[in-house]
Amino acid sequence: MSEKSFNLVTEPWIKVVDLQGNEQLVSLLDVFKNAHHYRQLAGEMKAQDLSILRFLLAILTTVYSRVNADGEQYDWLELNENFQVKSVDQDDFDEDDLLETWSELWNSNNFSDIITNYLQKYKNRFDFFGKNPFYQVSEQVYNDLVPANKAIDLKKKTGTVALKQINRTISESGNSIAVFTPKSDLYKEKTDLAEIVRWIITYHNFTGVTDKTKVECKDKFSVSAGWLYGLDPVFANGSNLYRQLLLNLDLNFDDEYQVQKPFWELDTIQDYLTQRIKARVPNNVADLYTTWSRIIHIEWVKDEPIIFSAGLPKIETTGAFIEPMTTWKEDKKSNSYRPATQWLGSLGKAMWRNFGQYVQISGSDNHQPGIVSWLQMLKNQGIIPNDYLISLSTESLISDGNATSQSPAAENFDQMTISAGVLFDEETDRKLYWPARIEQTIEMTQKIGNAYWQFATNIGNLRNLSDPGEFATRIVQNFYANINYPFLHWLSDLTNDDERDVKINEWKKVVRQIAWSTSQELLARASTQDIVGISEDGKGITNIFTFYNLYWRTVLKTLKNG
Repeated sequence: MSEKSFNLVTEPWIKVVDLQGNEQLVSLLDVFKNAHHYRQLAGEMKAQDLSILRFLLAILTTVYSRVNADGEQYDWLELNENFQVKSVDQDDFDEDDLLETWSELWNSNNFSDIITNYLQKYKNRFDFFGKNPFYQVSEQVYNDLVPANKAIDLKKKTGTVALKQINRTISESGNSIAVFTPKSDLYKEKTDLAEIVRWIITYHNFTGVTDKTKVECKDKFSVSAGWLYGLDPVFANGSNLYRQLLLNLDLNFDDEYQVQKPFWELDTIQDYLTQRIKARVPNNVADLYTTWSRIIHIEWVKDEPIIFSAGLPKIETTGAFIEPMTTWKEDKKSNSYRPATQWLGSLGKAMWRNFGQYVQISGSDNHQPGIVSWLQMLKNQGIIPNDYLISLSTESLISDGNATSQSPAAENFDQMTISAGVLFDEETDRKLYWPARIEQTIEMTQKIGNAYWQFATNIGNLRNLSDPGEFATRIVQNFYANINYPFLHWLSDLTNDDERDVKINEWKKVVRQIAWSTSQELLARASTQDIVGISEDGKGITNIFTFYNLYWRTVLKTLKNG
C-alpha cells in the first residue's frame, strides 16, 4: 500500500476567486504563478484568508529577502546549498536593494521563477502526511513533549480536538452545541484534505484555550490563544491577489538585515519547538507569520482524522514591533506598547472611527502599524504615486470574553480607502495637514453621534426602560449605519489639491442631513408617553420634543465649532 501524500506545493487547496468571479482551488505553485489572475483569496471566512495571506507572505519574505527579482542573491549575503543564509555582511547591507526588488516586482506583474525553485527545494516539508507532516508533529515527537498520561491513545483519545472545533465557522466544543452553523450535525465532522489544511493553518492563528493538554515545561505557563487572536489586524488590499501580496510584502528591515527562518527550514521540527517553547517573540517576520500555537498530531483511521492537540506557551506581545499587521495601544503606567485588540463591545464600530490608530498624526504619541509605515516608505520613495488609492482592512475573530475558553463569538471585517498623498501628507502647516484635519472631522462626527446617543438615552428614561443606555446603543447603530458609506466615499475622494475647509464643509452638510433624518425617525416613532413626558421639580415638563431641541442645539454647536 502506497503512503498517503497531499503536498501543498502541487495539490490544489487554496481557495481563490478569479477575475471573472469564478471560485478556484489552487496549489502553492499555482497561486504564485497566477496571482495576477486571481481577484482575492476566498476561503470559508475572512479570518482564514488572513491566515493564508500571512502564510504566503512568509514564503515571499523569505525568498525576496535573499534574492532580487531576477533570482540573484544580494551582494551582502551568501547562501548555502539549501538556499538559506550562510553569512551576512551587515556593514554592506543596503536596504535600497530590497526596495529595488520590490519595485521591479511591482512593475513586472508576476513573481519570478525563483519562488517555484524554492518551493520545489522544500517540497518534502510541505506534505500534509509523511515523516514530517506539515504544521504537525509525528507521534513520537508529540509523546516526547506531553506528560506520559497525555500520550496518544486511540482508545482514550485524551487531548483530542474535534474537526467542528477547528472549523472556525462552527467552533463547537463538547460542552456547547453551535446551532446556527453552515454545516448540519451530520456534516460537522466531515471534511476533505484541502479544507482541513486551511483550517489547521487558521487554527494555529486563532486558537481558544479549552485544551486540556499542554506540552511539558519546567515553568508554569498560560496557553497560547493564537497570535492573531491577540491583535487588531490591519493589512492592505489590492486590485488583485498579486497586488495585495506585494503591498503587504514588508521588506523594511530598519537598517539591519533580518535572517528569515520559517519553521520548515529548520533541520528538524524538534529544533523549532525547542525555541518555540521558550515563548520568545520571533525575531523575523517569516517565523512570526507561521508561529505555532499548538503541537498537533493527526491519526487517520479509515480516512477520518483524529486530531491530538497540546498547548504551547503564550508569547508576550508587549513591544513586539516585529509584527507589522496590528494597531497598538500604550500602557501609560509602563510607557510600553502592546497590540490593540477587538472585543464584543467594539463590534459595529467602523474602522474609520479609529483613524488615528492607523496613521501617526503629527503631535500624537500613537505607534503606527508597521504595514502602514511600509506603505508610507513606498510613497515617500516615489514607488507608489500620491494619487494611488490605499485600501486598508481589518479582520478579527472576537472571543467570547471567557478567560477559560476564548471561543470565537463574532467575526469583524471592515475597510477604508484613502489616497497615499492624503494618508501620508507631508504638509507641515497643521491647518493644511490632512491626517490631522481628518481626525478633527471624525471627532466632530462622533460628538454628534454621542449627542444622538444621549437623545436616545433620554427617550429610554421617558419610557422607564430598565437599561436606557443599552437601548441608546442599539439606536445609535442606525446613525452610524447611515453615515458609514457617505464618510468612506468622502474619505476616498480627498486629494492633496483640495481646499481643506471646503471639503470639510461638504462633509458637515452631509452629517447635518443624516443627524436630522435619523432623529426624525425617532420622533416619528414617539409613543404617547414620549410626547406627554414627565414633570421634574424646577424643570417643568420634559418630553421627546424638549430632548430633541437639546439634541439639535448640540448638533448645530458642534458643526459650528468643528
